[in-house]
Amino acid sequence: MSLDGLDARLIKLLAEEPRIGVLEASRRLRVARGTVQARLDKLQARGVIRGFGPEISPAAIGFGVTAFVTLEIRQSRGHDPVAAHLATIPEVLEAHTITGSGDLLCRIVARSNADLQRVIDQVVSYEGIVRAATIIALAEQIPYRVIPLVEAAVETRAKPTDTGGP
Repeated sequence: MSLDGLDARLIKLLAEEPRIGVLEASRRLRVARGTVQARLDKLQARGVIRGFGPEISPAAIGFGVTAFVTLEIRQSRGHDPVAAHLATIPEVLEAHTITGSGDLLCRIVARSNADLQRVIDQVVSYEGIVRAATIIALAEQIPYRVIPLVEAAVETRAKPTDTGGP
């Protein structure tokens, strides 16, 4: 599933201006409207573009504390029931199955440190969770981003590979 230069330019344009229409995107990219629509459809079908919703800042809506929580779970119950429990907690922004000493890694937000304790208590109230270890983020150094990755994917594809020949 590789991207080409037009895919990357389209993704970057949509990231910078998510409300841009297909016609305006085609004008700015200097390609036919049908080409932009076909590329967009293809990128969505492949799961490259997953949505067009607004990016929300949790801090701007009152959730200024971000923490990462590693959970150890009861293996006999599996990950899915724990994930279902976590999905009921609005402050759990994401959860990933991981390798290492824990089983799941969650990014959670809270209104304050005291509120963080409430959220953690809610997280660990599920009987399938054995232990939680929490790390509070002090400052965001690099916000979530994918455009540099998209650009790198195109650059990697464009570079000739070394065949090892003379």
